[in-house]
Amino acid sequence: MKKKSLRMIALIITCMLLGAAGSAWSGAKVYINGFDAAYPPFTFIDKSGKPAGFDIDAVNWIAKQMKFNVKHQPTDWAAIVPSLKAGKIDFIASGMSITPERQAQVNFTEPYWQVIQLLVVKKDANLTVKQCLEPGRKIGLLRGSAESKWLTDHMLKKGYKFELRFYDTTPLAIEDVANGRIDAAAVSNTALKEARDKGLPVKSIGRYGQPDVNYGYAVRKEDTGFLKTLNEGLRKLKASPYWQELIKKWDMK
Repeated sequence: MKKKSLRMIALIITCMLLGAAGSAWSGAKVYINGFDAAYPPFTFIDKSGKPAGFDIDAVNWIAKQMKFNVKHQPTDWAAIVPSLKAGKIDFIASGMSITPERQAQVNFTEPYWQVIQLLVVKKDANLTVKQCLEPGRKIGLLRGSAESKWLTDHMLKKGYKFELRFYDTTPLAIEDVANGRIDAAAVSNTALKEARDKGLPVKSIGRYGQPDVNYGYAVRKEDTGFLKTLNEGLRKLKASPYWQELIKKWDMK
């Protein structure tokens, strides 16, 4: 009886070990993508409360192809790079501009999209770009954005006297333009298109000097293996028919 009990215990332990080994083999690593919850068409929360957008779909496809799991986690944009460095998220796939300042802190994948930086004003406004940069004018933009860094370094620090107004999301800045609370907003061409598609009475008056911006996915400096995985996945995606499907689905051009 005692030998039988020992054999049963040994069998149970063996089964448990095999089960654990099987789980480890089939369970791919989960990477957390920190994203801006209000930056359509790249990333946002849809009406059902789920993450959606061009980057969400792209990352889901890459994860499947490269055999890893992904969890999308809304993250405050102004704190998103510190959140990545602190290990609260594993990467950022959310229309993030590749800038020298960010490259000093994180590594980026190869660029996957390019946007134009524009000044947006109310549809019936007669303002020019030059007038929007005059003393007393109020320009809105996303807190922690590449636009805010560029305007500060290349204009405010060089003598311009306009005022920057910071917002938690890009759509809020554009809405304040439409409502007449600020004179203009510095946004990408894709953000402007999204606002106009929603019926907001705004228009572009052209570029304000910031060069066109490339978007890339950001990872921690030490995560070189994951960076390689993302780059390979991006190359596969851009070479696949699904890439054009995504561009059409999210009306990117």
